[in-house]
Amino acid sequence: MPIDAQPPGRRGTVGHPYSPLNLRLVLATFGLVSSVVFAVLLFRADLPLPAWLFVALAAVAAVDLVVIQRRRHARGGHHSLFE
Repeated sequence: MPIDAQPPGRRGTVGHPYSPLNLRLVLATFGLVSSVVFAVLLFRADLPLPAWLFVALAAVAAVDLVVIQRRRHARGGHHSLFE
């Protein structure tokens, strides 16, 4: 069995690997929304320390969304989620 960057029959090469940016976009959006919801619920329950941890997770997810969108824009082409 050869050891390559991609399994046989898959998109991408060693020089231009395939990156699942759309899946990463969906997962980062889910992480942002769920973190914000949990932070709000924890603030309302008077649990500030775990709430601030979820705020930090939401900030990481927001930064990840920006990075993903910049990479999708740099890749060019159409910007559908269902490519």
